[in-house]
Amino acid sequence: MSFHQGWTLKETLIVTVLGAVFAVLYLAWVQVWLIAQAVFGSLTMDVVMGFWFVASIVAAAIVRKPGVAFASEVLAAAVEILLGSPGGLLLLLSGAIQGAGAEAVFAATRWRNYSLPVLMAAGVGAAVFSFAYTWIRFDYGSLQPTVLIAMFVLRCLSGAVLGGWLGHVIVEALYKTGALAGLAIDHDKRSAIA
Repeated sequence: MSFHQGWTLKETLIVTVLGAVFAVLYLAWVQVWLIAQAVFGSLTMDVVMGFWFVASIVAAAIVRKPGVAFASEVLAAAVEILLGSPGGLLLLLSGAIQGAGAEAVFAATRWRNYSLPVLMAAGVGAAVFSFAYTWIRFDYGSLQPTVLIAMFVLRCLSGAVLGGWLGHVIVEALYKTGALAGLAIDHDKRSAIA
């Protein structure tokens, strides 16, 4: 299956459904973050941030075409807004930046490698892009260097684990159900066996 072809209806529906499902999960994850922050303090955001990157990684690993990681994160953000997220329209910008970070990693492989290390790198890419954005938005330049380093390392680890590794686990679980038959992931897995 050539990644140069446009998206099929089935691929578009998969990306749409994943964006909507992860929007609901993202809203629920806000509650996890708020509780954890109350218990563990301000660095908790960077520890849990990677989960908010997982839609881009799951969708890209399934559909395997340019733009999927970016579109799925933007779609998830848009649905979050429609569901009444207090983040408002800024979520669209956050989703675009996070999706672009993951998309950049897939682009570096020319949308041909969706191995676990690449998925984890995509989570780190989303983390790096989001960290640059939040640096500007929340004036991280005024923080102590040791705090900044801790925040950056924790966010990258979270992106790798909660974005990339968890994304891989979700994709493999979905694949085993047979629900992904006929999609690029199915084609690639069958080709690898043949």
